[in-house]
Amino acid sequence: MNEHLMVGEVEIRRVVDLEAPFLPATALVPGVPEERWRENRSWLAPDFWDPDSGRVMAAVQTWVLRSEGKTVLVDTGVGNGRHRPDAPHFADLDTDFPARLAAAGVRPEDVDIVVNTHLHADHVGWNTRRGDGGWVPTFPNATYLMPAADHAHFGPRGADRVSRDPVFADSVAPVDRAGQTVLWSGAYRIDAHLSLEAAPGHTPGSSVLRLASGTDRAVFVGDLLHTPVQILEPEHSSCLCLDPRAAAATRARVLGRAADERELVVPAHLRGAGAAEVRRAGGKFAIRRWAA
Repeated sequence: MNEHLMVGEVEIRRVVDLEAPFLPATALVPGVPEERWRENRSWLAPDFWDPDSGRVMAAVQTWVLRSEGKTVLVDTGVGNGRHRPDAPHFADLDTDFPARLAAAGVRPEDVDIVVNTHLHADHVGWNTRRGDGGWVPTFPNATYLMPAADHAHFGPRGADRVSRDPVFADSVAPVDRAGQTVLWSGAYRIDAHLSLEAAPGHTPGSSVLRLASGTDRAVFVGDLLHTPVQILEPEHSSCLCLDPRAAAATRARVLGRAADERELVVPAHLRGAGAAEVRRAGGKFAIRRWAA
């Protein structure tokens, strides 16, 4: 995707936090055999897959939307200076993300809404920054929309082991204390163009953001897709999905609607074009075209 795209009346910009090789492809999506990657090498490499190392190439990025005069951020990356014992590749980073956000015309005080599609470390990190006395919200005037199911699951009283990790403490709890968190369940209307919808499986509260403006459509699917191979093989979830079966069912539903309604599918971690239109291909899906 170009750094600037219009979907109807809504402007979309991409701001990258980091790009790097990720897990080996057969480890990230263990149900997809290696030969499936190799037979699609012509378009998977180099943006989405490195055939030499066998690793998935991924980006951590924020989508900046301008809708009805408001600035909306979709996911906030990893953040700098984080203690991440279970994710050393996200630990103690020092990226120039704030400068990149500024280059996209976004000052922290201008952000009206932050959407966290779910509450994993690489989607909430820039929710906060170092301030006097500890972590404070990066976007002081924003409402942070978080899925209630994830907030409960990953919070200090949640059942998941991640609740004992520092992610919630440094990237979610400070927003709660500032009174800027809005928890939602099921569905949530942001404005005339934007709405959130539950899409569980990757996490209990995973969600998608739907954009409808005029005749144009897009859907920001978060970690419903980690790689475009999952468009070809939607029944296979990543090793990072807490409920792989539910994630696969959600993926099939969301991709089916995207194919039928010509929604531009915008995953969280795709490099290169970053987004694609999909079409039905038998019981699966294929890429109709990449974002312009």
